[in-house]
Amino acid sequence: MKKYILALLFIPFVSCANNGNTVTDITYSSNSEISDNATIIDHQEWNTLLQKHVSSTGKVDYIGFNNDRVALQTYLDILANNLPKESSSKNVTLAYWINAYNAFTVKLILDNYPIESIKDIKNPWDQKFIVLENREYSLGEIEHKILRKMNEPLIHFAINCASYSCPNLLNEAYTETNIEKQLKHTAISFIDDKTKNSITKDTIEISKIFDWFSGDFKKNGSLIDFLNKYSTETINPKAKIKFKDYNWNLNS
Repeated sequence: MKKYILALLFIPFVSCANNGNTVTDITYSSNSEISDNATIIDHQEWNTLLQKHVSSTGKVDYIGFNNDRVALQTYLDILANNLPKESSSKNVTLAYWINAYNAFTVKLILDNYPIESIKDIKNPWDQKFIVLENREYSLGEIEHKILRKMNEPLIHFAINCASYSCPNLLNEAYTETNIEKQLKHTAISFIDDKTKNSITKDTIEISKIFDWFSGDFKKNGSLIDFLNKYSTETINPKAKIKFKDYNWNLNS
């Protein structure tokens, strides 16, 4: 794992507020190929916190999270001591890093609370405040050097930047067993959310996420091809595309 992470350090990345860079594929073990020394965590501690402090519509109770700082730190400590192994399955690895990104984003907000926006924090995605197995990470590294390298565009609907225009923070933890279903659910929910995207047959006004990370969504066709996999409205391939302004107000 250390060799893998060090190799990733030399890949350029951007914050979620900028255009996404196209990233290359990496290979993971199949779901059944887990080595004997790999520790798989069930993320139950994070699940409990999400159930308590995140609504079904993604509204986050940061005051409630702050009152549960001890429980949150307990979960972050579990993450710090149980990184996925090189032999861990893609689902195990995805669940770990998505949950880590979201949990440490909550910590970042709490460490600076009260604030009106994550952008009130200086360089929120570049701060190396995350310590996992004695190595420091930033949120940007987790997003661009690890998660986006896994060739799964649906991660963009799972990681949450604590802002109103972000895909909603799911009020349950991602797990190895459920992550494929969870990612599909978050994609459908986000794309069909009329507060995030306005979609008709011939005109679409969609989140800037689809602009910033367009390369991630167009690896197997056009952006509209991707949207039509998850949208309940069938979009004309020649529909006019506009991108919405991004609302960085806190998702509370």
